[in-house]
Amino acid sequence: MTELAKKRPEFRNINAFKDLTTYRMTPAAWVSILHRASGAILFLLLPLVLWLFDTSVSSEISFGRFKAAFESGLGFVPGWFLKLVVLGLIWGYLHHMIAGMRHLWMDISHDAVTKQFGKSSAIFTLIVSIGLTVVLGAKLFGLY
Repeated sequence: MTELAKKRPEFRNINAFKDLTTYRMTPAAWVSILHRASGAILFLLLPLVLWLFDTSVSSEISFGRFKAAFESGLGFVPGWFLKLVVLGLIWGYLHHMIAGMRHLWMDISHDAVTKQFGKSSAIFTLIVSIGLTVVLGAKLFGLY
């Protein structure tokens, strides 16, 4: 047995309070969990997406109502909160799409899938999805 194998902890029965707090997830694990979470967000907010799309393309009057919802809000929902929800939808769509393309690429090229590729593609997925979300969020909140 090598010296490295002796130093590594061995988890047989994982204690949720002791072991999970010290466990360090890999970037691929984060991407996998966030891929599932973004899919759930997109599914649960699908009625809002359909309403936003319908309101924005129906007529000029409904488009004015659509713009007013982001500026002054919808009834008891303030406009800034609606923008935050739409920002969450933007992130969910971008992350789900980029992580999905990552999974498709790994399915297509089995020979290229290594531990290093999994780590680098996961970091790329996180950086690109968050970066594009920041750029589109700045446009949503009127920074440019």
